[in-house]
Amino acid sequence: MPDLHLLLADLAAEGDSVDALVAPLPAGRWADPTPAEGWTVAHQIAHLAWTDEQAVVAATDAAAFAGHVERALADPAGYVEAGAREGAAEDPARLLARWREGRRRMVDALAAVPPGTRLPWFGPPMSAASMATARLMETWAHGEDVADALGARREPTRRLRHVAHIGVRTRDFAFRNRGLEPPAEEFRVVLRGPDGDEWTWGPPDARQSVAGPALDFCHAVTQRRHPADLGLTATGPDAERWLEVAQAFAGPPGTGRAPTRA
Repeated sequence: MPDLHLLLADLAAEGDSVDALVAPLPAGRWADPTPAEGWTVAHQIAHLAWTDEQAVVAATDAAAFAGHVERALADPAGYVEAGAREGAAEDPARLLARWREGRRRMVDALAAVPPGTRLPWFGPPMSAASMATARLMETWAHGEDVADALGARREPTRRLRHVAHIGVRTRDFAFRNRGLEPPAEEFRVVLRGPDGDEWTWGPPDARQSVAGPALDFCHAVTQRRHPADLGLTATGPDAERWLEVAQAFAGPPGTGRAPTRA
């Protein structure tokens, strides 16, 4: 079981990493387009702020969160889009301050969750540790969009292990989300971390596997890069198919990104 406090420290650090990208920007740069169609830098930060605020409600007031779920079920895509659109219309300084306050409140709220508690969410209920991992994954992924928009490059860190872990754990979800039957057998996943160490999941004798740089795997499961642009090796037809449908985030199947090379 992961140490929740260490995980929350990593979550806070990931938020700070993205914050460092946008904090120095003049107001006009918040309107720069990102790789997500129709979303500017402001949309990306507004979405993170909105979702962090949802996490605070889930961790502190289950009854109130049930109302959010009802509204989301009525219009899943529109509900999320509205949160990003409304936040993007705010003054950038105000939006940044709101996101910072929401991040702080979220970490405090998750730290206070009693052990064994399952928190409601827009998908299955989850532990505080799983919630923190999911928020870190999404913060990193949207941070990549912001970095791409600004022509910046963030150095990968060991925090990618959390993103990779949720990517592995959501394998069956990714298949079902596309109307496909998940493979019956486990895969072996072998990734090279930013420091050169090896991260592994699944049985060593698995017949199908995925291997390569952890950064590339994280880009694949968050659909920030097309598999053709990544240095991943899939062994076995189901493993190859997984890279095509991998999705670590909740919601309907993502459209992914177009390849930039043949």
